[in-house]
Amino acid sequence: MGHFAPLVAAATPVFAACSPIFGMAHYLHIPDGSGTRPVGFQAQNQCKSIVTPVTTIKEETCCMAVDVNQIGTRVEEEGVLLQQVRSEVRRIIVGQEKLIDRLLLALLCNNHVLIEGVPGLAKTLSVTTLAKVIQCSFNRIQFTPDLLPADVIGTLIYNPKDGGFVTKQGPIFANVILADEINRAPAKVQSALLEAMQEQQVTIGDQSYKLADPFFVLATQNPVEQEGTYPLPEAQVDRFMLKLRIDYPTKAEELQILRAQARSNVKNDANPVLSPEDITRLRALADDIYIDEKIEEYIVDLVECTRNPDAYQLDIGDYIRYGASPRATIFLAMAARGHALLQGRGYVTPQDVKSIAPDVLRHRVVPTYEAEADEKTSEDLVRQILDSVDVP
Repeated sequence: MGHFAPLVAAATPVFAACSPIFGMAHYLHIPDGSGTRPVGFQAQNQCKSIVTPVTTIKEETCCMAVDVNQIGTRVEEEGVLLQQVRSEVRRIIVGQEKLIDRLLLALLCNNHVLIEGVPGLAKTLSVTTLAKVIQCSFNRIQFTPDLLPADVIGTLIYNPKDGGFVTKQGPIFANVILADEINRAPAKVQSALLEAMQEQQVTIGDQSYKLADPFFVLATQNPVEQEGTYPLPEAQVDRFMLKLRIDYPTKAEELQILRAQARSNVKNDANPVLSPEDITRLRALADDIYIDEKIEEYIVDLVECTRNPDAYQLDIGDYIRYGASPRATIFLAMAARGHALLQGRGYVTPQDVKSIAPDVLRHRVVPTYEAEADEKTSEDLVRQILDSVDVP
């Protein structure tokens, strides 16, 4: 058996111990004479006093160790800024902590969010407050059955003075977009928005225009009223990184809401904390968060289990019509990194994956009619998968 040494390196001979930066230290498995590879985590209280002499460590491992420590330091520094953003948003928004955290996570991952919730749960207020805190422009688009793609992306307008056409840009040209009740607009309007989300550009006439950076779309659906709606196809829903389901506040939270909002002139003025340049820097940091190969394999196992549950001794194959696509694998890894950053860590743990998996997978696991007959939802299936797949 080889030795186990934490991911901290110095000149040879090396003495390695738990990093004070992390709550959990990362260990490397060092087979005799065969180099190194990452293997998992050990709790800090189990390794406080471990000091293991390491005779040989490859140069690239030393470089990786230094990088991970640097990431931990950067996460500590930027964590103060992220906490200020949370505090400022929560000063205006009572409750909905998960919604706020998931909005921040999607923003860090340069992706978009679909929300299901009844009216009146502060979805619009949450997005407008976040836009003020990050100093970004904001537009709200109310989707209706008579909406046209030109109403979203813009159009060419004839100018009689010179006989030419001028471009009138639509409300999509903003940093933060609230697409309210997206399922009320016809498919061609939905497609125009989703193309803008994917490509971050729109075409008006024969000219393409880049959208603002950062560009963040929050789309909402009302799960109660289904008359006069155009449900998003699975292929379009798949383009949203997260699908959130938000519920009513608790009794104590609603009492706070009453005292803060039950007046004719409410001032919900949020103070700016982040700039667009800060967001770019935080996104680069999220991309650098370390993820172990064992956790990468765990992510792939979770997604594979949605397609082939029998291979994982899970008897739900008759309940799943379609499993998650490779896009789910990508989004799970990105979201786990973002979650680790928001938790103040420079590395991903299995719990990061389990915490974010329901929001990434619930709209990607499509249940069969048999599942619906047995009152099994996609959430139930995802929960069973998370409980069944072995955690590294």
